Amino acid sequence: MERERERHRDNYQDRAWDPAPPPCPDGKLYTIRRGDTLYAISRRTGVSVEQIIAANPGIDPNNLQIGRIICIPMRQPMPCPGFIYRIQAGDTLYSLARRYNTTVAEIMAYNPGIDPNNLQIGAAICIPRKPEGCPAGTQPYRIVKGDTLYRLAQRFNTSVQAILDANPGIDPNNLQIGQIICIPR
Repeated sequence: MERERERHRDNYQDRAWDPAPPPCPDGKLYTIRRGDTLYAISRRTGVSVEQIIAANPGIDPNNLQIGRIICIPMRQPMPCPGFIYRIQAGDTLYSLARRYNTTVAEIMAYNPGIDPNNLQIGAAICIPRKPEGCPAGTQPYRIVKGDTLYRLAQRFNTSVQAILDANPGIDPNNLQIGQIICIPR
């Protein structure tokens, strides 16, 4: 065994790290787990690999030690240009983006560190809203139970296509109660 160890000496070098957590005044501590990479941690936390390395002097990005505690610096949150929403069972960032007429990317931008694959029930997040108001020649309308684009087109004497044109990205098969759309006049 000693001979094998000597042959692979570089793999057995003293790579000890300080087991004490690094100072992390403006961030949160994270314990390295099996399979972690800085890239994966970066994707989960929304913090760049470069920022993680800068907050953890001496870390070897190519040899993360399972159990090592590192600092994940937190980005300064942007003021919420919408409202605070509490996560409920069954919520996904995609469903919230559709419901509140925004995008997953926008929700993530205003909620640094959020893990879109592991939303915590009861967690408060910012739902950004696009500026209120509809373009000239249209009027805002809030979707209610039973609404379809066909029924709205009949009610407002317009066409389904005109409603779709006034609302790029809307999914006519997934209208959300409370969603605001623009109806051509």
